[in-house]
Amino acid sequence: MLASSQPPVLPDVREDRELAIAGSPAALHIPLDQVPGRMDELDNQRPVVVMCRSGARSMQVAAYLVQNGCPRVFNLQGGILAWSEQVDQSIPGCWR
Repeated sequence: MLASSQPPVLPDVREDRELAIAGSPAALHIPLDQVPGRMDELDNQRPVVVMCRSGARSMQVAAYLVQNGCPRVFNLQGGILAWSEQVDQSIPGCWR
């Protein structure tokens, strides 16, 4: 999906302190409590993949986005923890 001609928007709903440990330059940082006020930053023409630490907060945000008109929303199942194990082991070990 990341390599497609229309890569997803990657809202990261974690807090600043979490991003300081393991962040992604491709992500759009929108802390959980700011999502309702910043939905206009999401491009509805592209898929949206919401992420957090473990997938729980991002699942809530994904459901909220769908309920509020975002057409193609996905949750990064397992969050950044799963990503660090399955895709990018450069995420610091203390984060796991």
